[in-house]
Amino acid sequence: MDRNRNMIEAEGLTKRYGETQALAGIDLAVPAGTVLGVLGPNGAGKTTAVRILTTLATPDGGRARVAGFDVVRQAGQVRRRIGVTAQDATLDEMLTGRQNLVMVGELSGLRRREAEARATDLLERFTLTDAAGRQIKGYSGGMRRRLDLAASIVTRPPVLFLDEPTTGLDPVSRQRMWEVIRELVAGGSTLLLTTQYLDEADALADRIVVIDHGRIIADGTASELKAATGGARLEVTLAEPRPGAEAALDGLVSGPVDVSRDGVRLRAAVRSGSGVASAVIRAFDAVGVLVDDVAVHPPSLDDVFFSLTGAPAPGAEPQPEPEPQPEPEPQPGPDPDPDHVLEGAVR
Repeated sequence: MDRNRNMIEAEGLTKRYGETQALAGIDLAVPAGTVLGVLGPNGAGKTTAVRILTTLATPDGGRARVAGFDVVRQAGQVRRRIGVTAQDATLDEMLTGRQNLVMVGELSGLRRREAEARATDLLERFTLTDAAGRQIKGYSGGMRRRLDLAASIVTRPPVLFLDEPTTGLDPVSRQRMWEVIRELVAGGSTLLLTTQYLDEADALADRIVVIDHGRIIADGTASELKAATGGARLEVTLAEPRPGAEAALDGLVSGPVDVSRDGVRLRAAVRSGSGVASAVIRAFDAVGVLVDDVAVHPPSLDDVFFSLTGAPAPGAEPQPEPEPQPEPEPQPGPDPDPDHVLEGAVR
């Protein structure tokens, strides 16, 4: 696996739905064997970007390549090399877990025996063997998401698009999905992951981009983005209220000091967490103020998200992206291909 090769590339992608500019010119580059986390407020353009990169929508401008193939002119070649897990499970509820995986395998060109063997392997890998013979309408949310992810890798695609794969799952099911995703990356897969959970991006992504109003407003590792927020947060709890006590923090903090209503808790930003707690205790001791607790919190991705977008972390009130209008059939270029795989489940 050549990590110097980009498996997902986009340059200047634009897309408009009516009066709404869903994408306003985004650039992406995802090296082989890595995970790109895509964050943004609801309606920022994340799903629109995924739809274009998975050939389910055509851009108004710009270009994109996946696994070396143009998503418009060589859409069929792209589809053969990607797996997609959409926000909503796309499997047949009246079929069993095994029947769904076999069906996906056969639709993707596997012979019946190959599809059955692959289904058995994936059911075991995703700890679904005991439920293989049950209709999936009786599956839990976590089981459905694991089966949906299993279906997306039936043909062992080198590139995966996971659009909020753990939304709505309980903590245990989320952890299981994280383990599966890590295994896929260890096996050489390249992933683009959109998520509502900042801790998920922090744990899984090699790099993170933040999209807002159809534009990329930040790009870097989790550590780089956290460092860009301006440092850590200091919280001091006094033994008792002391008017003017915040003056002791002059020179130690990088902004105004927020004093709680009861006068006991002081909060402020600091440029660095190193050695701050000791300096704070000495400063208050010098003016005779008793301190119960000093805490220095490193910046989190929640802080990054808020500082960049002015919005709370995703997952609050949904403001969906504009409803996609029916796409005209793409005019095939040099790679005409009738492979019209199920929408939302480009297997």
